[in-house]
Amino acid sequence: MTRGFYIGRFQPYHQGHHRVVADIAEEVDELVVGIGSADQSHSVRNPFTGGERIMMITKALADLDLVTYAVPLEDINRNAVWVSHVRSMSPNFDVAYSNNPLVVRLFEEAGIEVRGSPMFDREVLRGTEIRERMIAGDDWTELVPDAVENVVSEVDGVERIRQVSDTDVEATPND
Repeated sequence: MTRGFYIGRFQPYHQGHHRVVADIAEEVDELVVGIGSADQSHSVRNPFTGGERIMMITKALADLDLVTYAVPLEDINRNAVWVSHVRSMSPNFDVAYSNNPLVVRLFEEAGIEVRGSPMFDREVLRGTEIRERMIAGDDWTELVPDAVENVVSEVDGVERIRQVSDTDVEATPND
């Protein structure tokens, strides 16, 4: 049996992530989905809580024929011990999937096999694009699985990100 590990912030989990997981599912029997920055929420960059992201991922992956474990990982800001932190918070895994050069380096230094994960339509399928569309009132729902749209609706996520993106500084005529 092979268990993989795939990490992201998933702010929110989107169709690009979903396609990556579907590809990884062809190579592993089980997958640990590490939810990075799980301690961050209620900001433009990280609007959703760790628990909300667990809901998004769990519901979105329910239809895949793959055993998955969603594991929240808080930021520790100490790269030298980050892999140990990840290992302490998740089930054992045999291979990690990432394209992030720092993540790849840290896993390789720890002796863990790392495989690149494909990227799909990266100009559109990225969290920043989805969050910007939410703030602007543009269509974002086509970029996420239906289950994620439902979770965002349940937690009033669009209104949250719009509210936290507002500024309390009044504009002046010289701005």
